[in-house]
Amino acid sequence: MEVQNSNMMKTSHLTREQIKQLARTSRREELGRNWYKFSRNPLSVIGLIVIIIIILAAIFAPQVSPYPKHAGPFTDFAHAKIAPNSTYLFGTDQIGRDILSRIIFGMRSSLLMGVVVLALVVPPGVLLGLISGYFNGTWIDTVIMRITDIFLSVPALMLALAFASVLKPNLWNSMLAVSLMWWPWYTRLVYGLATTLRNEYFVSAAEVTGASTAHILFREILPNTLSPILTKMSIDIAWVIIIGSMLSFVGLGVQPPEPSLGTMIADGADYLPDQWWIVVFPALAIVVIVLGFNLIGDGVRDMFGGEEN
Repeated sequence: MEVQNSNMMKTSHLTREQIKQLARTSRREELGRNWYKFSRNPLSVIGLIVIIIIILAAIFAPQVSPYPKHAGPFTDFAHAKIAPNSTYLFGTDQIGRDILSRIIFGMRSSLLMGVVVLALVVPPGVLLGLISGYFNGTWIDTVIMRITDIFLSVPALMLALAFASVLKPNLWNSMLAVSLMWWPWYTRLVYGLATTLRNEYFVSAAEVTGASTAHILFREILPNTLSPILTKMSIDIAWVIIIGSMLSFVGLGVQPPEPSLGTMIADGADYLPDQWWIVVFPALAIVVIVLGFNLIGDGVRDMFGGEEN
């Protein structure tokens, strides 16, 4: 008891700057522990490296692509349908554009699709899940979850196609279409977590002390749901990219001449099997991106020490 009192007295005499330094040290130690858990899975580290390379290539596409002009309105029929060689590593398409250059630029729209869609769907999805879970059994819960169930009852791709078909086909409208069908998954996930957490002692203690509903939702319940949310996000970004590529494949996404992996596959399908490289390399690019994010998702799940709900 005397030792505890002594420690409390020492802590009470710490300056504000010393307290901040202790907090920074604690955060660094926590980051170190998380990285150790993540790095124990070598495949997750490989996935992280692959995604970092892809992101850097997409950001610096004009500098790293062999023929940057081929990503725009460019034609060169004299060099059309050339098989992979030392000049065109991935070959050229039906109008003479370098496929490697267009893949690098096409990765921009794919990554942008994943990031923007999750930025749009996670906040409202999580908020609705928190509210519905905390007010479980009330009319608020009933309204939110019945609307969520309506969206979840329709196949995700069909819903995205329905929304995209009534909008002008472009990248931003395809993002909006995917966002409109993706938020219910986060509402359902957080609803299940919040329903359980609302009965925990720390929530009851906050209610007894007169804490506001916003405090309970965002300071007590939300921090305890972050692990499964982050795990789901790391995996969902790959699925968003796939859905976005599907929309481009049917002409409801990125429009020519802007490069898109889905559009490149659709345009090259007519030239199979003779000019196989026009389809195979863009398809492989999608596979690599999706695989990289899935490997990262496995590492994030290991890092938080739990399975995705």
